[in-house]
Amino acid sequence: MIEHLKQHWSSRLTEEEAQAENAAVDAKDAREVQEKPAGGKSGLAESKKATVSVQGRVISELIATLTNDMLIGKQIKSGKLRKRMVEPPWRVPSCFTMTHIDMPDFTMKMLASKENPNMDKVILQLHGGGYMGAVRNAYYVFAGLYNEVSHGFSVLTPDYRVAPEHPFPAALLDAVEAYKWLLERGWFGDQIILAGDSAGGGLAMALTMYLRDHNMPMPCGIIAMSPWTDVTASGESYTTNYEKDPLFGNTRESLIYINDYAGEHDPMDPYISPLFGDFRHFPPMLIQVGSIEMLLSDSVDAAAKARSQGAKVRLSIYEGMFHVFQMAYLNIPESKKAWMEVGKFIDILCKE
Repeated sequence: MIEHLKQHWSSRLTEEEAQAENAAVDAKDAREVQEKPAGGKSGLAESKKATVSVQGRVISELIATLTNDMLIGKQIKSGKLRKRMVEPPWRVPSCFTMTHIDMPDFTMKMLASKENPNMDKVILQLHGGGYMGAVRNAYYVFAGLYNEVSHGFSVLTPDYRVAPEHPFPAALLDAVEAYKWLLERGWFGDQIILAGDSAGGGLAMALTMYLRDHNMPMPCGIIAMSPWTDVTASGESYTTNYEKDPLFGNTRESLIYINDYAGEHDPMDPYISPLFGDFRHFPPMLIQVGSIEMLLSDSVDAAAKARSQGAKVRLSIYEGMFHVFQMAYLNIPESKKAWMEVGKFIDILCKE
């Protein structure tokens, strides 16, 4: 998979490819985040992709097959397999540099373009893993894709502390320290884009609430892929998509329900479950989610609440897609379109 992406990086996405991708997006998809929707219950700028590609369907069925396997399925759903996983060091593609950064309680890596890095903005990426899994090589691939679609922005990826060894507020405090590290090196808040998937998406929103509540410089935008905004699992889709979700469905023994992150704290604390927080004065957000995820409500409800409180939100629901389908990188049409949408959103942030 990484070798496949290295081929993409060596050739780079051309302007013609980007234009072709954008031309394939329908009129709804072309709306900018500032636009107010013509209507709709939640008052959101929302798009829903109506069909599922053959490749996307195959990947979804493959995930379902793996997670329903008696030997390995429970280990995947519970997060135990990922927590025990040992990976070789990530091989940095020749077009990038990767700088290791030691912090008092955790480490970080900064990925940058080797030639002519774009210093207009920087991306702080908060990885997923249910607050129980550490950073994985897949997130350095994500960093490369964020660099690609942003036309060269550097990407800082902290390996923040996780539960059960380090429950709340460890992850949030580490995210705050990573943000401060950028500020201390001359970046302004309006130059910082937060990005995160799953738990990392929820953490990006919690971090923004913390920054606002402590009168710190606010980021210029948030990119959230399948964000976990409600660790109480109270949303409607936890029931309606229970039998559809290929990754977390058909069990109450997944990390969605059995998770040590909250510890002794109230799981409805907005710094743990930002859905229950205040989204006033938030920067623009792009939220992407799959229609068959149990976590669909986490995105829909957070987007609706944020929009009702004055935030600019673009919610994109990808039909038939699973949790963090963007991890298919450029190998299925839905994921490729999602990454192009991320690039368009970043372009909008740069024009504001």
